[in-house]
Amino acid sequence: MGNTALITGASSGIGTELARYHASKGGDVVLVARRENKLNDLKAELERTCGITATVIAADLAESDAAEKIFAATEAAGLVIDVLINNAGFGGHGKFHERNLTKDQAMMQVNMVSLVNLTHLYLQGMVKRNRGHILHVASTAGFMPGPLQAVYYATKSFVVSFSQAIAEELDGTGVTSTALCPGAVATDFVKAGDLDGLDIWNKAPTPDTVAKCGYEAMEKGELIKINEAGLNFTLNWIIPFLPRKLVLKISRKAMEKK
Repeated sequence: MGNTALITGASSGIGTELARYHASKGGDVVLVARRENKLNDLKAELERTCGITATVIAADLAESDAAEKIFAATEAAGLVIDVLINNAGFGGHGKFHERNLTKDQAMMQVNMVSLVNLTHLYLQGMVKRNRGHILHVASTAGFMPGPLQAVYYATKSFVVSFSQAIAEELDGTGVTSTALCPGAVATDFVKAGDLDGLDIWNKAPTPDTVAKCGYEAMEKGELIKINEAGLNFTLNWIIPFLPRKLVLKISRKAMEKK
C-alpha cells in the first residue's frame, strides 16, 4: 500500500510541518505552493533526513485551473495520492466594503474553490482504491461570522461544512475527511493577512504542534479537530447559546487592532 501525501501551502507554516510529520513516518510527499525555491529547500531537507521521495509542484491556487494542472502533473508522473492535505489558504483584515475585491475573490478561489476542485479530482481514485485520507485545514473562524474578516471567516465556515458532508458520504468507503480547526497559530499568516497588532497572536501555538494534532486526527478519521481544549469548549458549549448580536460583538472585538 502506498503512502504518498499531497500538501498544498507546503512552503511555510502548518503546511511545512505537515509535510515534515508525514515524511517522518516514512511517507513520500508532493509539495505544492507558489514559492518553488522554498519547496526545493524542503524537498532537499526531507529527502536527506527522512529518506523519502519528495516531488515539487509550483502552483498558484488563486488561478482557476490550478487544481487541474496539479492533478495532471501527478498523473503524468504516475503518482498515486493516498493522502490529500488541503492546507493552502490566506486571510485579510478590514471592513468588507473598503477592501480590494480582487483580493477577496482570490481568497475565495484559494480557500474554497481550489480546495473543492482538488478534493473532487483526487477523491475519485481514493474511493476506487477503498482507502485514503483527506485533511482540510480550516479554522475556528469557521464556527462564527467574522466582522473585519468577513470573507475569510465565511470561507472557513464553508470548509468545515463541506468536509463534514463528504465525510458522511464516504462512510463505508475506506476514505475519511477531517477538518482541522486551529485558533491563532504563529505563522506567516499573520503578516500576509495584515493581522499584526491583534492580542490573539500573543500566545499562539507553534505550527508543528498544530500539524501533529491535525495529522493524528486525520489518521483516526475524526470529523473535526480543534487543537485547544479551551477553544473546543467555548465554541461548542458557550458560543452556540449566546445571543447572535453578542457573538458578533465578541468576534469583532477580537479582530480590532490597538
